[in-house]
Parts: sequence; structure tokens; C-alpha cells
Amino acid sequence: MENTDNSQVLMARQPIFDRNQKVVAYELLYRCEEAQGHALFSNSEATSEVILNAYTSISDAGELKRVPAFINLTRDILVEQKLPEVSKKHIVLEILEDIEPDDEVVNAVKELHSEGYRIAMDDFVYDPKFDELLKLAQIVKVDVFELSKDDIRKQVQELKKHKVTLLAEKIETHEQLEECIELGFKLFQGHFLSKPKVIKGKKIQGSQVALMQLIQELQNPKATPEALEELIIRDPALTYKLLRIVNSAGYHLVRQVESVAEAIVLLGLEQVKKWATLIAMSSNQDKPEELSRSLLVRGRMCEEIAQAEKLSNYGSYFMAGMMSGLHALLDLDRDTMLEQVPLGDDIKNAVSLGEGEIGKVLRNVVNYENGDWDLLPMDLDGNLYDKAYRSSLEWAQESMQAMYEQ
Repeated sequence: MENTDNSQVLMARQPIFDRNQKVVAYELLYRCEEAQGHALFSNSEATSEVILNAYTSISDAGELKRVPAFINLTRDILVEQKLPEVSKKHIVLEILEDIEPDDEVVNAVKELHSEGYRIAMDDFVYDPKFDELLKLAQIVKVDVFELSKDDIRKQVQELKKHKVTLLAEKIETHEQLEECIELGFKLFQGHFLSKPKVIKGKKIQGSQVALMQLIQELQNPKATPEALEELIIRDPALTYKLLRIVNSAGYHLVRQVESVAEAIVLLGLEQVKKWATLIAMSSNQDKPEELSRSLLVRGRMCEEIAQAEKLSNYGSYFMAGMMSGLHALLDLDRDTMLEQVPLGDDIKNAVSLGEGEIGKVLRNVVNYENGDWDLLPMDLDGNLYDKAYRSSLEWAQESMQAMYEQ
């Protein structure tokens, strides 16, 4: 992507899961201008730590933790050892599939292995020429999207001769996930979380409808705290969580808030809208936490882009980002969900058809978070999107942490 600012770096993260669909690492997806070469790594130890910490720190069931980052290495970075000086337990080095395993490469990997780095082979298809690298690798990533089940089984049988952990990447459906678990994979990566297990005839539960009605009313600029309180107190769990959040350490209040109306006044309508949405999402306990986390990031990023570009009614951008994946949480197809949820036509059209300014921002944000850099407009402000993405990661972490504060 051409840009006048050569210092631009586009960077996003993609989760890596264990068998229980818990996040155990993130792969860092990045793109730099050619002039920058190794922009992600040619910085100080302190800056590298800040970057990695921003992209790999999460609130998981209320516990703050940092997971490892998988980082792709080009041949130049690998051979010239241009790596960030950070804790080795926090990074896994990925050897890309197009790097020829000649003596220079094998010797470079041996040196990294001896220094304590973990090595992963990316997009791997077995060939005897990789045997020397397989002796050094801990993780092998197999692209299951392009392979038949028989081909995947053959890869697994060949790789079982080596002491490596198998990671299935580009999983698109839950059926594929279950097949890969059965074949012996331990780690998983792909878009399967964003695809619902559609249950025909399923309706959104009454409590979820009530929350959606609340969210809709929160978009009304004339809504009063008293009217909102009437909607909120219908749901005891929502009432409890909202009061717990406003009384949490994050708000530093000098006294406890006891009424919902008082909480609404203190928080403001925009904050209540976001908390109600977060609570609605987190109420679905059988879904991986990463799905809620990614939708929070997406909604917040859409909103921050809208604010920065001075677009009107930026709260609608937040809702569109959230609603674009809510169907997966509810196990409904998207159109069925949009029929059942009270939302403005501008948001519905943005989510289902990509129409209007909201649809344009939503499309750019989704492509950014997926690392689909080639689908972004040529004139996209990469610095704005990078800043909004990092800020949204931090906000989502803080928001999910506050959900668990007593």
C-alpha cells in the first residue's frame, strides 16, 4: 500500500487457541513499507517490549495475563539475527514456508534454538529437506484450508515422527475444528469463531431481547435516566453488574452508588450503552471469551475512527462494529439476528450490506484486524488505524477487567 509517510506500520493480531478455545498466543500480522525493511524489529528493547505488551496482554476471566506472540521472520531477519531484545518466553519465531532450508538458514535457526527461542514452522507441507529444521522446531503449523482430510491425515502421520506440537491454521468452521482435534492437533487458528453454529428456528432469548431494547433506547438522544432505569431493573443480573461496575475501583468514587438512575447520571449515556452491550455479550457463557473481546475491539475501533474523521453520530459506529459479529455469539445467521434486534436502518444496512459511511468504516476495520492489507484503500491513513487499533485493545482489556472487579 503506497503512502507518503514511510514510517507507517500496519499491525494486528490473530488469536491462537487450545482445544478448549482459550487464547494461548497471538500471531502478530504486520506490514511495513519496503523502505522500512524491518521496522517492527529495528527499534529499542523498550519500544519492542511496549509493542509486544500492547498486542499480547489480555483480561482472561478477570485475570490479567500476557500470552506469547508468534512473529513471522523473513530470511534477512533470520540470517542477520535482527530480533527484538525481549523475553524469550514471550515470543515464538515463525520460519516462513518460502524460506529455503539451506545451510545458512539451518545454522541461523540452530543459533536461535541454542539461545532459548521457540521455533515454529509456518504453512508447512512435509518434505525431507526440512528434517534438520524439524529437529529444532517446537511447533508446526499446517494450513488445513487447502488440504483434504486424507491429505491432513498424511501430514499428521509424517509429523508424528518428530517431537513437535501441531497447529491447524485457517480453520473456517467448527466441523473442521473438531476434525483437527480428532487428528491430534493441539493448537488452532482461523475464523471459525466468527461463524455461528446456526440452529434453525432459534429465537433470541427474552433477556437478550430486553438488553437489545435497552441498547436501542440508549441511542435515543432524548432518553432520560429514569426511563432507562425502568428498562434496566427488569433484568436483575444487568442491574447488579451495572452497579458493580460503577462502584468498581476504576471509577474512584467517594461513596457507593445505590440506584441505577444515579449510576446512569455518573457514567453518562455513552458509557452505559457500552456496558450494557458488553454485559449482553458476556452473558453467553458457552462462547469463548475471545469472541466478545474481538467484538469489543472492533466496535471501539470503528467509533475511534469515526471520531477522528469527525463523522456524525459515532456511537452508531460502535454498535455496527459490535453487531457485525453478534450473530456468532447467539448462534444465528446474521440476517435472522438483524430481523430480531431493534436497530436503526443505517446500522443494519452497514452490517448486512456494507452501505453508507458506517459500512465503509466497518469494512476497513474488519480488513485491518484480519491483516487483509491489500483490501484496504490506497489512501487509508495507516497511522490513524494503527493508533485506533492499539487504543481499542487497551480499552477492551480494561473493560473486561472491570466486569470482574468486586
